[in-house]
Amino acid sequence: MAEPDLDTDKLDDAALAILSLTLHDGNRVWKGIDWSITDRLHAKGLIHDPIGKAKSLALTEDGLARAEAALVELFVKLSDDPKRPAT
Repeated sequence: MAEPDLDTDKLDDAALAILSLTLHDGNRVWKGIDWSITDRLHAKGLIHDPIGKAKSLALTEDGLARAEAALVELFVKLSDDPKRPAT
């Protein structure tokens, strides 16, 4: 996938929204993603089983395709030049 021109403000807002799902002790959040999200992604077949000691997750083929599509759909900046593609 070519490097798209991403709207980092939208990415930052999305990251904050997801981090807020683990809010505790007033203003503290966990660095990792909420487990209920990983459980849903696994149930949808988008990631391999997240249970274990590994600190990383493995995307399935469907998950990788959906991740790439979502990144473009949600966060790629639109081009002002109609002759130039956005990505």
